[in-house]
Amino acid sequence: MGGGPKVPYPKHVWSPAGGWYAQPSNWKPNTAIAGLVIFGITAAVWKLSAETEYRHKMPEPDRFYPSRHWSRQIVEHEKAQKAKAASEAS
Repeated sequence: MGGGPKVPYPKHVWSPAGGWYAQPSNWKPNTAIAGLVIFGITAAVWKLSAETEYRHKMPEPDRFYPSRHWSRQIVEHEKAQKAKAASEAS
């Protein structure tokens, strides 16, 4: 079971992935660092996108709309709607 021994391969071949049967000793920290970098870039782009998002039409009040929780324009619009409703009720 397992297909036998490893096949001999040329030692002079270089590969960015590490070549045949590569298992670098520091793959776990490298993977964690790469994951953190990807997470950081994604968070920065998400924040920039939420700050610069502009809508011509606001979503309906009772409809599920995910960006309602992070879009500055929608949050400010809903606060103004609640303040308006509260002032009319008084």
